[in-house]
Amino acid sequence: MIENHKERENIRTSESAWVRGLLIFLALLFVGVFLIVPLIAIFSQALEKGWGLYWQSLNEPDTLAAIKLTLLTAAIAVPLNLIFGIAAAWAVTKFDFVGKNVLLSLLDLPFAISPVISGLLYILLFGSRGWLEPVLSALNIKIIFATPGIVLVTILVTFPFIARELIPLMQAQGIEEEEAALVLGANGWQTFFKVTLPNIKWGLLYGVILCNARAMGDFGAVSVVSGRIRGLTNTIPLQVEILYNEYNFTAAFAVASLLALLGIVTLVVKSIVEYKQNNPQPAVREVVSRGVQDEYSC
Repeated sequence: MIENHKERENIRTSESAWVRGLLIFLALLFVGVFLIVPLIAIFSQALEKGWGLYWQSLNEPDTLAAIKLTLLTAAIAVPLNLIFGIAAAWAVTKFDFVGKNVLLSLLDLPFAISPVISGLLYILLFGSRGWLEPVLSALNIKIIFATPGIVLVTILVTFPFIARELIPLMQAQGIEEEEAALVLGANGWQTFFKVTLPNIKWGLLYGVILCNARAMGDFGAVSVVSGRIRGLTNTIPLQVEILYNEYNFTAAFAVASLLALLGIVTLVVKSIVEYKQNNPQPAVREVVSRGVQDEYSC
């Protein structure tokens, strides 16, 4: 390990000082131009006419409805994707089965297609001329231009995040600890909660953070299936667009600042999780293994 650390130090210091300085300057310049300046512009425009108008813009009934719908959508989509992500990662990393490569390819599908296409897929299925429209009409169920459609497309565009975060982590950890727990008498649920979950908790939290951020910030897929009905099917991103198109710039930037704050909080929590994930406590595996042995040896 010491030799590897020295090798990394040599690689990091092999470039000349001016090259390192130039690369750092370019990175900071890029971040400043494309991230810091836009964030400053959003908050300055939102607060340009004072805190009173800012809070008034956020307390407008249509905006409050958009915030509630966004929170509701994330509250449904993220837990469902959490369950799916754990199940998919467990299946891919712990078992060999027919169609495993197909499942891995399907996990990347939302990354490969436009969110607008994802929305159109649900229009094709559940729309007024969709394949399932006769069944939905008979049951008096409305999917498109209603909350269920927004939730469904949000689940579709966000389901890879947790699974794709867990799969490489669980592959790197292997199955030795789970096998040891089973040999010592643990059942499947005990093995998951006592061995697997402690080992993947930071990666799992990282995936949940990314999934939640995407669920609240998605625009393309939701815009297709929502119908943009004021006070009913507008999420926060759609509300921002409507206010901006109406030249209500202060209100538009005030609502946009909520998404910006979400992004900032996401980055902070993401950094903390990355630190925890890359700097685990000493002998975590030894402690977990000892705990499993103590609990199930009897």
